[in-house]
Amino acid sequence: MSNQAEIEHKFWKALRSDMTVMLGLAGVDEGHTRPMTAQLDGDEDRGPIYFFTSTETELVSELTPGSRAVATFASKGNDLFATIHGTLSADNDRAVIDRLWNSYVAAWYEGGKDDPKLQLLRLDAERAQVWVDASSLLAGVKVMLGIDPKQAYTDKVAEVSLA
Repeated sequence: MSNQAEIEHKFWKALRSDMTVMLGLAGVDEGHTRPMTAQLDGDEDRGPIYFFTSTETELVSELTPGSRAVATFASKGNDLFATIHGTLSADNDRAVIDRLWNSYVAAWYEGGKDDPKLQLLRLDAERAQVWVDASSLLAGVKVMLGIDPKQAYTDKVAEVSLA
């Protein structure tokens, strides 16, 4: 497996596990992002990435066809970071809602899957820059031993195509 493919696999695995991203629209509201829970449909290492939200949110009211989105992600262990770019759209596909629906989502919608305020968003991720953390402790040890820590870090960053 190439280093880029390995980093991409680590990204999807971490996102599936940790799920919280900061999501916003590019060029809107000074890049304001908000925490959202990412939902992946299926077990494969690919998108789209879905988010349940309310029709009454600023994010939904600012959404237009072809809206460009940016999402940032940090794994809970702070060992992987990513910036994700793509297109965000409203997508209330009932089959997708049925597959992704769970008790955590249900707690937010009194009317269940038929709640009029329910809005499913779809992020079609096109690319991401992913950083796999090179431990600062390890970097400190390398400096003490006269080793340049930057050399070991060059294979820990990848620009990956997610489309």
